[in-house]
Amino acid sequence: MRPALAAWLIGLAFGALAQPAPASAPPAPVVVAQPPVVNSALNAPLFYQLLLGELNVRGGDPGAGYSLILDAARRQRDPALYRRAVEVALQARSGEAALSAARAWAQEAPADAEANRYVLQMLLALNRPAETAPVLKAILQAAGPDERNDIINAIPQTYARVQDKAQAAAVVREALEPSLKQPAQAAAAWTTVGRMALAQDQLPQALAAARQGHEADPASPYPALLALELLERGQADAEPLVRRQLLVSTSNSSDDIAVALAYARILMDLQRHGEARTQLEALTTRQPDQADPWLLLASLQVQDNALPAATESLQKYMSLARRSGDERAARGLTQAYLLMAQVAEKQKDFVAANAWLDRIENVDDIMAAQARRASLLARQGRMAEARALLRNQPERRPEDARLKLIAEAQLLRDFKDFEQAYQVYGEGVRSFPDDTDLLYDQAMMAEKADRLDEMERLLRRLIAAKPDHHHAYNALGYSLADRNLRLPEAKQLIEKAVSLAPGDAYIQDSLGWVEFRMGNAARALSILRAAYSKRPDAEIAAHLGEVLWSQGQRDQALLVWREGLLLSADNETLQGTLKRLQVTP
Repeated sequence: MRPALAAWLIGLAFGALAQPAPASAPPAPVVVAQPPVVNSALNAPLFYQLLLGELNVRGGDPGAGYSLILDAARRQRDPALYRRAVEVALQARSGEAALSAARAWAQEAPADAEANRYVLQMLLALNRPAETAPVLKAILQAAGPDERNDIINAIPQTYARVQDKAQAAAVVREALEPSLKQPAQAAAAWTTVGRMALAQDQLPQALAAARQGHEADPASPYPALLALELLERGQADAEPLVRRQLLVSTSNSSDDIAVALAYARILMDLQRHGEARTQLEALTTRQPDQADPWLLLASLQVQDNALPAATESLQKYMSLARRSGDERAARGLTQAYLLMAQVAEKQKDFVAANAWLDRIENVDDIMAAQARRASLLARQGRMAEARALLRNQPERRPEDARLKLIAEAQLLRDFKDFEQAYQVYGEGVRSFPDDTDLLYDQAMMAEKADRLDEMERLLRRLIAAKPDHHHAYNALGYSLADRNLRLPEAKQLIEKAVSLAPGDAYIQDSLGWVEFRMGNAARALSILRAAYSKRPDAEIAAHLGEVLWSQGQRDQALLVWREGLLLSADNETLQGTLKRLQVTP
């Protein structure tokens, strides 16, 4: 008798015992159709073999269990048994045995993607990447057209832990050779080749691969995403590729939106706020139901004091974020509440600002909310209360004590009380003596407080504690150059910073400035032009403009200074330069 039928009959019998006899004849029972019985292909000896194998595994002899299960898998040609053999070998920490079982499975079923994936994973885990090219080819050949690009895009992450990056890149290039020539896969394949080059810090080769992929399919987002990573790493030549992809693509896929959004974020990081705003306005017009662009756009609008537009963007974002309800949206809502509080603060509506801050419930964001509350109090002339608010904030986590001190110092810095900010950072350094970031911040605040000898002492202490701290070398060298002191030493310090961070535009700016101070105007101009091209910034604009002005290129200087004012109208270096030279741009 079938078990389901037996259970139904037993249930019927118990039901009859439990119920009183009916007054009339019961209706005819409904016959429920049962699914057909599918008997296992296992015979008694094979069942016994598998049982014995599992008992050996559980009894502490996984080697014997593995052999029995793998033998059964070969006889039955059963993927589930091969998989179990691999699992047993992995549990026994025998990579070679797991590889042997996976290879036997792949030989039995060459088109089985899962089998080949196990072989690939085992080879990489055993650090044998040279053997993976045929396996990778087999995986790609077995994949359907719709999933092939996804597999290709996942390859760099799959090989991320391989120690020999050059060998990994060569193997992947060999496996992808057919895909590089296929129109449907060429963009993804070239992008993966580029990412393998990027893993070796071969930026020019990665850019060349991105260009090849873009040429194969100008609308594909994959080369553009690689180009964005290169742009973040200082490869300015990658930007035209991104711009062309955004112009050509008419898709609203998640990858295309990711390109536009990432590009806008990078433009914001580069302080090219006007271009970032243009990108975000286009994206919110094209995809009004995407939440993230509204939040980024609002942050720019707040920065530009476009407060009604910022409020509208934030309301749109909050509506979309509340609808999604995921954890990421919850963090975004916290940022939106902080921005709404900032808008109200700028409008001097301190009651409304506090009301927005009251909505923040996430423990991780409480300190940001309290810092904004402290700013509200300070704007009302209640600095002592503002500092007390931060000081009295409960410490829920070990790092909260440090965050409280940083928030207080930042508040004092924002309100230009540099001496008190210096003292608070000093308290932080005493409480956290191994925190080099706090030591650097204290040194920078010593400079603001006109404690120049103390700044130098702190920076030299930082360099002694962390000899690769390029910001410390740069800050000390720039400070000396800016005051026209010990210029050969200043240049040596800045060149050390350049050697540690060759792509940093701000350090290049310092190098250009010290060259100018030493009388090398032509070299200074070349360095500063390159730095400003890489990272348009008000401070670099101040220096570049002054060198141009000194060389009689006054129209060019005025143009650069005007651009700098658009980037940051209140930049102290730029304003000081214009005042010293008595220039009204």
